[in-house]
Formats: sequence, C-alpha cells, structure tokens
Amino acid sequence: MTAPHTGGCRCGAVRFEASVEPHHISYCHCGDCRRASGAPVSAFVGFLTEQVAFTGKALKMYENGPVTRSFCGICGSPIAYVDERLEDHIYFRLGAMDMPAYFRPTHHAYVREQLPFVHMPDDLPRHLKTSVPRPDGQGPGGYRQNGIQ
Repeated sequence: MTAPHTGGCRCGAVRFEASVEPHHISYCHCGDCRRASGAPVSAFVGFLTEQVAFTGKALKMYENGPVTRSFCGICGSPIAYVDERLEDHIYFRLGAMDMPAYFRPTHHAYVREQLPFVHMPDDLPRHLKTSVPRPDGQGPGGYRQNGIQ
C-alpha cells in the first residue's frame, strides 16, 4: 500500500488522510497511553502534521502537560496525539487507521512501564522510555543520545 493513508473514528464524524508514508510506527507501554486508551498497550503511526488533513467537525482535544490527545466528540474514539516537544509531528492510534494491518510497529517504547502480564515475543528493539528523539537531547531509551538503550 502507498499513501494516502486514511482513518477516522468509529462513527465516521472524524476522518483524516496522510499524504505520505509514516516516519514512525511503535508500541507504547506507558501508563498515560494506557489510561487514555483503556488498553494494556497502544500502537501509534507518526506523520508530519503538514502531511495530514482532517475532515469533520467533531474532533475534540484534551491537554495533559505537553501532550494533547484528540478524540471524536461524538463516539469518543481516540484518534491521535501531539507533543509540543515534537514540533510538527502527529501520532495516530493504530486502531484509528482504516488499514491497520499495513502498519507494522518497529519497536517498543516505555517498556519500563510494561505490565508484567503483557508478553509480546518479538525481536523488536525495546526502549526504557521514549522511542522518539526529543529536541532537549532525550533520545530513544530516555537517555541522552549516546547509543545507550
């Protein structure tokens, strides 16, 4: 499959389309994502915001520190998140994509917070903290970008 990639909420009131291939596909085991999704682990597909277009008027936002999560104001489906520390990036919930099987995660983030009963026997890289480099020097694994994971 090639771009455009589409997705939306359960009721169809929020739709989006990305015009390119994603730059990031990962699992996240952090507690904040668990609470936001109600699931023991989340998966995300990342794009640059300028490469994404939304349609519909039901998109709502919830801000929690530097992270703003979006959801459908009608059916409540979680859609995406943006992080003010990652300027111009948006991360869609894998489950919000129309073709989720196309997006195979490439690593795990925040495995320090992974629930002990969640077993994902793959060979993907595992980062103790974030898997996305931050402008403040925080990189994969939550350490300064020095190759340590």
